Amino acid sequence: MAAAGAHNVLMIGPPGSGKTMLAKRLAGILPSLTFDEAIETTKIHSVAGILKSGGGLVRECPFRAPHHTISDAGLIGGGAGVPRPGEVSLAHNGVLFLDEFPEFPRNVLEMLRQPIEDRVVTIARSSMTVSFPSGFMLVAAMNPCMCGFFGDATRECRCTPAMIQRYLGKISGPLLDRIDIHVEVPTVPYKELREGPAVESSAEIRTRVQRARERQVERGYNNARMPTRMIRKLCELDDAGERTLEMAVRRLGLSARAHDRILKVARTIADLGGSEAVLAKHVAEAVQYRSLDRNYWN
Repeated sequence: MAAAGAHNVLMIGPPGSGKTMLAKRLAGILPSLTFDEAIETTKIHSVAGILKSGGGLVRECPFRAPHHTISDAGLIGGGAGVPRPGEVSLAHNGVLFLDEFPEFPRNVLEMLRQPIEDRVVTIARSSMTVSFPSGFMLVAAMNPCMCGFFGDATRECRCTPAMIQRYLGKISGPLLDRIDIHVEVPTVPYKELREGPAVESSAEIRTRVQRARERQVERGYNNARMPTRMIRKLCELDDAGERTLEMAVRRLGLSARAHDRILKVARTIADLGGSEAVLAKHVAEAVQYRSLDRNYWN
């Protein structure tokens, strides 16, 4: 779903539950870059000095996974002399994966808010101002607490409530608001690990993602990048859908930004199901992906 609509996603779960593996597999189910996207991405990598000699255009979606010790200049861009693109720009048209999300410095995380919203980074110097595109898909992964086992059914958490709140408090509300999908990734039981049912291959999933993306191209907007003025038109709800959304906004105390992101995710769910209309069931499912932060942060 995240791949189909290019939605930002936060995964919460204990160590070893597969969060990092899921993030790395995501790049393999994204559609290849269009020619214009390939040109744009190649230019950024060339400016950064990481373009392979004789490698030609960058055809596959970038996947960047900086360590949590990265500086603000390394993530956003900057440096001495002429500013250089940071990880948010190197991930343009691709995925920016931030593992151990709360371990990144708070000031570095807060700097993500503007690139996520505006899809561009502007670096000002006394002698110049440089702008780099930053249209990335954010994929973040984190443990639910410092020891990693809060809420785990098989292992006991050693953290106090104060420690858990302090750990989760490293992620601000405004930043969470900019992440469309919040999912819990539990530990896989041994029996399921050994005898789990057959699952779709990456190629099969990529085909479904491609079909959903083609629907969005026909409408003129990628769902995650749909401008606010078009949401009401492209995500029109019937009476049942309106009631479902209104109830969610009231009960969960959602912001206007969260309201819009629910509609965008619901539109993607409808696209994956081949539905022209956004139905109440699509809204209800999208709401579930916004409620996890209330379970942990409240």
